[in-house]
Amino acid sequence: MGLLVLAAVIWVGLHLGIAGTRVRDALVQRLGERGFQLAFSLASVAAIVFLVQAWKGADTTLLWVAPGWLRWVLVAVMLVAFLFFVASVSVPNPTMAGRPGAMAQPPRGMVRVTRHPMLWSFVLWAAVHIIGNGDTAALVFFGAFLVTALAGMPSIDAKLARRDPVTWQTLSAQTSVVPFAAILAGRNQFVLREIAWWVPVVAAVAWAVVLHLHAQLFGVTPVSM
Repeated sequence: MGLLVLAAVIWVGLHLGIAGTRVRDALVQRLGERGFQLAFSLASVAAIVFLVQAWKGADTTLLWVAPGWLRWVLVAVMLVAFLFFVASVSVPNPTMAGRPGAMAQPPRGMVRVTRHPMLWSFVLWAAVHIIGNGDTAALVFFGAFLVTALAGMPSIDAKLARRDPVTWQTLSAQTSVVPFAAILAGRNQFVLREIAWWVPVVAAVAWAVVLHLHAQLFGVTPVSM
């Protein structure tokens, strides 16, 4: 378990201590944007490989067992996670901050719901797996992703605010971190037609495929039929 905790700390530290911080800005000045992205990508791959391998070999203790009805709820929540993820790559969003022109257009589609749809997909994925597994190893492993995704939202906001204050001022006024908060506050509105028809289709197909193959791929059956 100690190795898993170390791997989790490295993963979280890499993302929260560098990405989105002024440390990143300093490294970009030294390495250039492409050089930084390459170095950070390699470091991220190494960190996640270490984290996965540490999780596989970790001792664990069962803390709770999710009842059958709750497992079905978790499976349904995963469909929402897939929808957020697919929608996040269909339109520009702050997760793409730093790409030229990424946020040049007004918020559209799922960005009206939350300006961080991709990170929310990871939050839901991690939370579902923590609740569904109920053991200490899963708590540390998926908890690392949960913390990174939740803390990544204000981190990305801060990065965008530094890089493009004008765009950030407009974006923050029209969108929210918490899903539907800006819409409920009257600062935006949900426009269903802005979400391409293929987004829910791809999300549902991907969800169904992963659910069907989950036992073969990961050795765990999410629900008992």
